[in-house]
Amino acid sequence: MKIALIAHDAKKPEIVRIATAYQEILRQHELYATGHTGKVISDATGLKIHRFNSGPLGGDQQVGALISENQMDLIIFLRDPLTAQPHEPDVNALLRLSDVYDVPIATNAGTAEVLLRGLAAGFLDFRTIVHGDEEKHE
Repeated sequence: MKIALIAHDAKKPEIVRIATAYQEILRQHELYATGHTGKVISDATGLKIHRFNSGPLGGDQQVGALISENQMDLIIFLRDPLTAQPHEPDVNALLRLSDVYDVPIATNAGTAEVLLRGLAAGFLDFRTIVHGDEEKHE
């Protein structure tokens, strides 16, 4: 599966802890991240991560483009709800696209853990099933 990892600055230590704790699960999938988030995760874990631009420079939109092409299966986006973000419209667009295309998204560590454990247990197979069905109907 294709997984995007994104974190606002105040949440970067938290996403590193999640990636470290679940690196054996993450290692089995294609990982994508916005610029600095991808660097800090890769430096801490050694995970191979395709890095987009930073969020304020269009990274959120790059992830959104993959969602709209049904090329993203799960997103962990640790948001900082206590700090205003200059690219808030991009963040909202990413959340909206996740809803439109039924892409599971975690915006906090608790939900991220549930999604990653569910992924390991095979509970997110519906993405593969749905994507496979769409290809048959094209």
